[in-house]
Amino acid sequence: MTAPEPHPGEAHDGDLAGRLNWLRAGVLGANDGIVSTAAIVVGVAGASTSVPAIATAGIAALVGGAVSMALGEYVSVSSQKDSQRSLIEKERSELREDPVAELEELKQLWQVRGLQRSTAEAVAAELTERDALRAHLTTELGIDEDDVVSPWHAAFASAAAFSVGAVLPLLAILLPPESVRVPVTVLVVLVALALTGATGARIGGGSVPRATVRVVVGGALALAATFVIGSLLGTSGVV
Repeated sequence: MTAPEPHPGEAHDGDLAGRLNWLRAGVLGANDGIVSTAAIVVGVAGASTSVPAIATAGIAALVGGAVSMALGEYVSVSSQKDSQRSLIEKERSELREDPVAELEELKQLWQVRGLQRSTAEAVAAELTERDALRAHLTTELGIDEDDVVSPWHAAFASAAAFSVGAVLPLLAILLPPESVRVPVTVLVVLVALALTGATGARIGGGSVPRATVRVVVGGALALAATFVIGSLLGTSGVV
């Protein structure tokens, strides 16, 4: 029996859905790298024209942000992995200790989903015969034993996405002449944010204009705030 053809815009394949989730996380990580690094370098540029100072702040923001993102993702995904493993072991133990009760539970779950009792019994029996543990994990808990997330992969992907995003404002602030340094950076950052906002909306199936405006406005406010603060500190002689 061949698999059904997916309708346009529908991800019937579990691997495809997983890849889309990773891509969406990558876009969000790059967006964080753009905004946070740009805000720091623009703020420093408002207070000082020193290229070494701006470069040091930008590189520190890139490295610190990437490490922070990786650590946060590692801790979060490790907790998720531990929870998934615990649920899998619990389900395996229940199947070993009382398979009859577990089969009845599976039947009832399919009945709750709208199947007649006789149909639910046939489905549960066939799925149990094929792979009882997988049947319970997917039907009862909505997880797949083969899809347990890797905290190391998540940490690396998060750090890489953040770093890619952070490089853009860092180059934009360092390469242009001093007279146009800040305007060029602001323009480059807002264009990049518009692209990441639109990309994230397309991946998630949301409104592209709304997402783009939301990200661009938020980024513009962050840049304006840090530049004003940096300028005030610079003119006041604090820095």
